[in-house]
Amino acid sequence: MSAGPATKFVRRPWKFIGGVAHLEQLPLANIPEVAFAGRSNVGKSSLINALAGDSTVARTSGQPGRTQQLNFFRLGDDQLSVVDMPGYGYAEAPKHLVDSWNELLRNYLMGRQQLRRVFVLVDLRHGMKANDLEIAKMLDKTAVSYQLVGTKADKLTNAERAKTKAKLATEARGLIACYPDVVTTSSQDGEGLDGLRGILYKLAGT
Repeated sequence: MSAGPATKFVRRPWKFIGGVAHLEQLPLANIPEVAFAGRSNVGKSSLINALAGDSTVARTSGQPGRTQQLNFFRLGDDQLSVVDMPGYGYAEAPKHLVDSWNELLRNYLMGRQQLRRVFVLVDLRHGMKANDLEIAKMLDKTAVSYQLVGTKADKLTNAERAKTKAKLATEARGLIACYPDVVTTSSQDGEGLDGLRGILYKLAGT
């Protein structure tokens, strides 16, 4: 079975634009942009690599908190900008580093007009934690559209997965700027990847 246009679009080579640790380094662009956010070790880098079909796009590490900057990529013929955001909620990170990350995230979210959606990744085994709700409230306050994406679905039974997804959907309905549909994914067995690729394809306006 041949891949559809969304899969072909997202699985084309991702162009790394650069890493940003300070607001003044943000690349200028007038194309649609999406961002992936989530707690440390939620499986964000693995999901990005699985979407791209390339294990080298986002660096993966068993060490939480490794992504310490905003990493910018371009898809297609510069049709969509994708941002890999620093993982949050890493308890062992120094306070000054956490404060610096939080300030960068807040300023990025408040001032990025081309940002179409933030995908907030949630480990389906644990559900939403306090720091997930904190970033959700920040997105609500800045009126940035976001969507909950459950990760590591392969670690749960079908019944557990359905229960957790239903709970996340209920929580999503109570959040102002949150898109109501929850996507469940697995980087291991590919669950939900084509659906997420379809969303990226639409947001790119292709």
